[in-house]
Amino acid sequence: MSAEERVRELSGRWADAERAMDTGTLDELLDEDFRAVGPVGYVLTKEQWLGRYQGGLNVTAFTLRAVGVRVFGDTAIAIGTQVQEATHQGRPTEGRFRVTQVYLRRDDTWRIVSLHLSPQQAP
Repeated sequence: MSAEERVRELSGRWADAERAMDTGTLDELLDEDFRAVGPVGYVLTKEQWLGRYQGGLNVTAFTLRAVGVRVFGDTAIAIGTQVQEATHQGRPTEGRFRVTQVYLRRDDTWRIVSLHLSPQQAP
């Protein structure tokens, strides 16, 4: 399997884990140095990202579409569109977001080291 195919597969596993609120799989996919930038600019560590589900995040639908992958040696960037229906502490958090994931290969294992979400709006 090529690096691009592997990253594309992992991106799909990430989306499946988010939809299922599967923190065990997310823990495997996210690097220890993981940082995420949320759609309004907050920054979360891996522990904080995983803790969203204990903090009241409830996902009812989650899809990842049109993912493009570029590989640069041991680094890869995946950019796609995330569509979600969810609530956080009872408040709706649904939307359509451009998601950028940065992957790093260490010891032949790819992990997500960074993720950035930006709201997508009609022009």
